[in-house]
Formats: sequence, structure tokens, C-alpha cells
Amino acid sequence: MTSFIPYGKQDISEADIAAMVEVLKSDRITQGPAIERFEQAVADYCGVQYAVAVSSATAALHIACLALELKAGERLWTSPNTFVASANCGRYCGAEVDFVDIDPKTYNLSVAALESKLKTAQAQGQLPTVVVPVHLAGQSCEMERIAELARQYGFRVIEDASHAIGARYQGKPVGCCEYSDLAVFSFHPVKIITTGEGGMVLTNQEELYQKLIRLRTHGITREQDLMTEASHGGWYYQQLELGLNYRLTDIQAALGASQMQRLDKFVARRRVLAQRYNELLQYLPLTLPWQYPDTNSSWHLYVIRLQLDKINKSHQQVFAALRDAQIGVNLHYIPVHTQPYYQKLGFQWGDYPEAEQYYREAISIPLYYGLTDIEQERVVDSIRNALL
Repeated sequence: MTSFIPYGKQDISEADIAAMVEVLKSDRITQGPAIERFEQAVADYCGVQYAVAVSSATAALHIACLALELKAGERLWTSPNTFVASANCGRYCGAEVDFVDIDPKTYNLSVAALESKLKTAQAQGQLPTVVVPVHLAGQSCEMERIAELARQYGFRVIEDASHAIGARYQGKPVGCCEYSDLAVFSFHPVKIITTGEGGMVLTNQEELYQKLIRLRTHGITREQDLMTEASHGGWYYQQLELGLNYRLTDIQAALGASQMQRLDKFVARRRVLAQRYNELLQYLPLTLPWQYPDTNSSWHLYVIRLQLDKINKSHQQVFAALRDAQIGVNLHYIPVHTQPYYQKLGFQWGDYPEAEQYYREAISIPLYYGLTDIEQERVVDSIRNALL
């Protein structure tokens, strides 16, 4: 029977397993020293001051918005070409959500569209409080230009870098927060490194860091200088605000810290595979990923776009043919504004034509550290056959 090749897959080593076993044999398996080690490893790698590990990237986006005090009556803008969490985090805070169409070459949020929308919003008195650029597939958005617009129009910036740990922008690690208030990573198993489930928020601003620490743990502090009265004793804590239980466990953090030791190796292999795809697929009726000169992607995804005017099959037929060939293709993403929840809020098909055109043509093909050259060639052969 032909083996199934998924679009993404974790790579767990014996060292990863040993790191988790060590925690399981210790006295602390929930909130212990492995979390701080993991946070420090990511912070050091990215060149950022603070990192806060949480239970998922969705949780990370939520408390990032809470830390910026996003609230009802305010607005969050993001890309329609993303997972729903990039928009939902605004709704969790009671804010209105809107979208900015994508760049037709990078598939990231279009800075030109953002600037145009900001001018209109300013005239209408409806500027966003927060903008969430999404680094699709591991390629950074044009963050310097977005930061310039943030200064001009007064909004805060959360980088949704869920796909992009290990990527670089202008020679610096994505996550350094040079052009943003906060950045978010995901450690889901199909991402570049994994903690099973998990996420992280990064920032260079101490005030935001202190808020994030409290928000992930019920809004609770044990810091005497933050309390409203003297401590009652060694057991004492105070809840200062309405937080959540978004904590990562020490078991997961141990896995993450161990995986961080191989991050550069993971990304290097993904880049080799992406370049091989570029070479192997170049003569097929496909549009291959384009990379902005200032970026060096970590290649979480490799997305092909079908040139439907040059083939005699539909998008759905090609996708189904690849699945039938045991190639675990996927589609990233269904435009968020077309989801029933957002349509109930007034969005509809036709609102963001670039994102919708992308959706009609895009297929994510297998790309992960353990993908062999032979398996990759089988993927390419299957694509060739599916296009016939």
C-alpha cells in the first residue's frame, strides 16, 4: 500500500523524549524551571527582552490583545488569509474586526491596501487600535513600512509569527519586535518546532511583559510591590485583573527547549526542500512562492497556485487527485471573512478579491524536516499527474 505523505509533521528525537522524561521524574511537572529555560532560549534566539510561554498561539494572541487593553468599541485589523485565531483574538476582547486584503505576490497583508484603508478610516474616525500582520508560510510581512504607518496613525502592532520562528527580516530574527509591540509564535506539531500544543508571546516592553505574566495565570501576582496591601503570609497572592489559565506545562516546555537546539537545522532543511521544489516544479502550470528580498523565510508551508487557465481540471479535482495519491495536501487558508460567523457580522464574498483569488488556486504541499528527497520527488510526480 502506498504510504501517506502529510503536509506537515513533527520530528521528535531521543533527546526530546529524554528531556520530557526528566521532567516527569522531577517534583514539578506543571509550573517549573523548564518553562523559564524554554522562554529564555526563544528570547535569546530572537534577540528580544521578554518571552511568555502559553498553552497555544491562540492564547498568545488573546493575551497580547488584552495586554494592549483592546476593548469593545475599538478595532482590530488583520489579514483575511490566515487561520481564524488571528481575527478571533479581537472578538474575544469585544472589539470590532476588519480585514486588509493581501499582496498578490507574497500572500501577506498588503501594505499598499493597509495605507489606503487607513486614510479612509481616518477620514471616517474609525482607525484601528491594533493591527495583526500575519507572516504566512514563514515569510515576514513588510514590518518596517507597517511600523511607519503605526506611528503615523497611532495603532499598536502584534506580529502573528505563528509560522515564522527561525525566519529573518532585514537580517534580524523574526520575533525581535523591532517593528512591533508584540510577536506570537505557535508550537503546534505541524509548525517548525513543537511543544505538542503551545505558543509564546514576545516583547521588548517590560510593562507589557508584566501584564502577560499575570494574564496567563488568572490575573494573579505574588509580587509585593504590585499588591494593594501588605502580604498576609507566605501563601498570599492577589488577583489584580481578570486573567485566564493559559499556562504551558513543564513537560511541554522541556520538549520545546530541546527542540530549540535543532531549530536552525530544521529551518535549513526546509530551505533546501523549498529550493528543490522551485527547481522540480518550475516548468509546470503553477505559480510558485515568491520571496520578498528583505526576508528569509523559515518555510513553514510551501504553497503552489494552480494556473487554472492552462489546465483542464478544477482546483477541487487537482486537490482530490493528490489526496487520492496519498499526498496529504491542504489549503491555507479559507478567507476568514467568508466564514459563517464573520458573514453574520456583515462580511461577504467579494470583499477581499486578492485573498479570494488566492483561495481559488492555492494548495499547500508537503514540507517538513523529515521529508526525504525520494518522498519529495513522489510529491512532484503526483502533482504532475494530477495536472494532466
